[in-house]
Amino acid sequence: MRKEDCFCLGKIAKKFSFKGEVLIYLDTDEPELYENMESVFVECNKQLVPFFIEKSSLHKNDFLRVRFEDINSEEEADSILGNNVLLPLLLLPKLSGNKFYFHEVIGFEIEDNRLGVFGIIQGVNDNSAQPLFEVLNGELEILIPLIDHFLVKIDRVNKKVHVNLPEGLVEMYL
Repeated sequence: MRKEDCFCLGKIAKKFSFKGEVLIYLDTDEPELYENMESVFVECNKQLVPFFIEKSSLHKNDFLRVRFEDINSEEEADSILGNNVLLPLLLLPKLSGNKFYFHEVIGFEIEDNRLGVFGIIQGVNDNSAQPLFEVLNGELEILIPLIDHFLVKIDRVNKKVHVNLPEGLVEMYL
């Protein structure tokens, strides 16, 4: 399995017991969807390693308490602490309407009501307070705030994101 074919479900946050149980922080709005998984991929040294789950249960809303097969001690649990937990993209719940996953719109054209198509979405930067579309217009990168008020429509069929941006936002880049 390649990392590009997966999404990050969360991170192994801490040990839970002396028997090797861990708490996985779930970065999702619906943690209950992931309570009864059979396996996950854990990113170890930039490689995806399958880990099979003996038992799991939700813990304090955002955490999943997990006992992995072959992790039977605190020392073994220490070796995977802080690592990302991934699942195949196929397991993501389908979204409709104007709800979307960031990876889903990469490669989509972005079209403004006033300006028309002005670039291709290359990525989404979510490392700041406000996520930003990274749009490529020729050789020029344009950053567009991902604000619900600006978003008109996600057109999955034609691979377009329709927006209604304030005047001057795109023009300041051009």
